[in-house]
Amino acid sequence: MASYVAMLRGINVGGRATVAMADLRTLFTDLGYGDVRTYIQSGNVVFRTPGRAAVLSTAIEERLEGSLGLPLKVVLRTNAQLVKALDRNPLAGGGRDSAKLHISFLAGAPTSARARAIDPGAYLPDEFRIVGREVYVHCPDGYGRTKLNNGFFERALDVVATTRNLQTVAELTRLSS
Repeated sequence: MASYVAMLRGINVGGRATVAMADLRTLFTDLGYGDVRTYIQSGNVVFRTPGRAAVLSTAIEERLEGSLGLPLKVVLRTNAQLVKALDRNPLAGGGRDSAKLHISFLAGAPTSARARAIDPGAYLPDEFRIVGREVYVHCPDGYGRTKLNNGFFERALDVVATTRNLQTVAELTRLSS
């Protein structure tokens, strides 16, 4: 059985799409997934199942809308994919404060043309690097002040995105191992 982390886009943010974590755990258990756990209130669910990610995302999204009336997007990663995402972070180190590092997880890989169309120099001092289905973001003045947020990357790359800080990604990696 594979261990997955479901990261729900836009849950419990700014008072909208509010879902109790107990309800979220029940929803995932009712889908037949095992060892279901949530981490903090921002829609992180760790679970085990033999299913494939493409099928799982759709099933979870349909259940969220059907049971809770919430048309949320779900981005999935396996534990191995999270480990790889942490290990290949091109912005880690170099004197950067790890508390200011984030990873935007994309539902799919963006086209190279869309990725190249974003001028990294236009957003300094914030930095980003697109590597496969992850966007690594460094925001020295804080994520709440950057233009490099989920909405920006979704518009620019035409792919669903959800962002987690490095500490959360590390904890989700640990919980899903």
